[in-house]
Amino acid sequence: MKSIKTILISFISGIAGSWAFYQTIETGTITQVVQEVPYAQQVHSIAYSERPKRLEIPVSFVDASENSTASVVFIKNFSGSDPRRNSMFEYFFGQGPSQRVSTGSGVILSGDGYIITNNHVIDRAETIEVVHQKRTYKASLVGTDKNTDIAVLKIEAQNLPAIKRGSSRDLRIGEWVLAVGNPFNLTSTVTAGIVSAKERQINILGGEFPLESFIQTDAPINPGNSGGALVNTNGELVGINTAILSRTGSYTGYGFAVPVDIAVKVANDLIKFGEVQKALPGIEVVEITPELAEEMNLSSMDGVIVTHVQRRGAAEQAGLRKDDVIYQIEEIQVTGKGSFEEAISYHYPGDKITVNFQRGNRQNTANLTLQNLEGGTGTLKREFFTSSILGARLETVNAIERDRLDIPYGVKVSGLTRGYLRDLGLGNGFILTHINKEPARDPNEVGVFLEKYSGKLLIEGLSANGQRFMQSYNVR
Repeated sequence: MKSIKTILISFISGIAGSWAFYQTIETGTITQVVQEVPYAQQVHSIAYSERPKRLEIPVSFVDASENSTASVVFIKNFSGSDPRRNSMFEYFFGQGPSQRVSTGSGVILSGDGYIITNNHVIDRAETIEVVHQKRTYKASLVGTDKNTDIAVLKIEAQNLPAIKRGSSRDLRIGEWVLAVGNPFNLTSTVTAGIVSAKERQINILGGEFPLESFIQTDAPINPGNSGGALVNTNGELVGINTAILSRTGSYTGYGFAVPVDIAVKVANDLIKFGEVQKALPGIEVVEITPELAEEMNLSSMDGVIVTHVQRRGAAEQAGLRKDDVIYQIEEIQVTGKGSFEEAISYHYPGDKITVNFQRGNRQNTANLTLQNLEGGTGTLKREFFTSSILGARLETVNAIERDRLDIPYGVKVSGLTRGYLRDLGLGNGFILTHINKEPARDPNEVGVFLEKYSGKLLIEGLSANGQRFMQSYNVR
């Protein structure tokens, strides 16, 4: 009897509940909520009730494309002759050797014709042409920097659409970006992706002080994109597309760009001074590996470890030592070598910076006055002696190299081509320290002397790998 009573009560309760629910729907209370909150947002709110804000994802890149494509140019590099084209047929009909043409991209920095691109795009160029909106301009080379793979060109034009600049420092991992360039000679091409990582080091750059702190993106980048623009969803420049990681030569998922804050600082230096004003802290550093962290009893792998302190350099004068762990420069947290080099790159010789570091179990602060390549604090313009007879460019060995090689002075050989110095067996990077027992200090004096000298010649110096060299010659 109790069971029947229980069942009867449950049945009546169910009917009453259904009637109440029906009445609620009729009044429109729940219907109104459902209309205001789409199903997808209901699910998001249920699963992530602690995050009430809706995630807004851009669905169109039209504005970003329109704001940036007009500021990206097509670059042609004409150099040398292509021996593969020198057939007997061509010579028979009076057609000489044809030039080799390589192509890339560039970005308009200013309305009066300054263009930023990659150094490798215009490397060894005899003639450079810039194509913008179907017009072709002859371009002059303002300057290059192998350390960042940045170069600046100048064309004679006015009122060009200079690109709007963003900030690579404010760029966040996961943010949408577009790569704008001319892959495979297909002009004004736009591809989209996200920022996959920052401060990447992939060890591809040359120069004496290579600076790698690349933005990594999965926006498709192919040959011809080099020197083009990486822009955010507002069409603002955030990087200069530089490299791909590929075994085939085409895009396979990884692209790299020089951060715009670095690229523009380098470009401005090249325009104003003719070379980059490199600010040096006077130390060498390495990444913290798990092995080093265990060996040095470090609780974190963020930061960099000082491995060498330059004599009389900025760091030595500020009290830094070998094995100090640097974890912050000014307001920038140092997570590795990439972020360390990037933080320094924004500064000029003479700038004072605050460095936070750990020595043993103690945290310390040092105030560094950054130096130039000669150990001073002013802007620097290096002097070169270029000679077609010698087939080389001569320049003074900078303070960093003098300290590393433990020499008081020297003249460095670079840009070696056919000529006198190659005939003597000297290579790129060779450092002359003495000629006929006399110190080699000034590039101009050394160059003029070697061009005119005849007789017995004794050369002393160091090869590019630091090996001591001494050789005598009979020069006519």
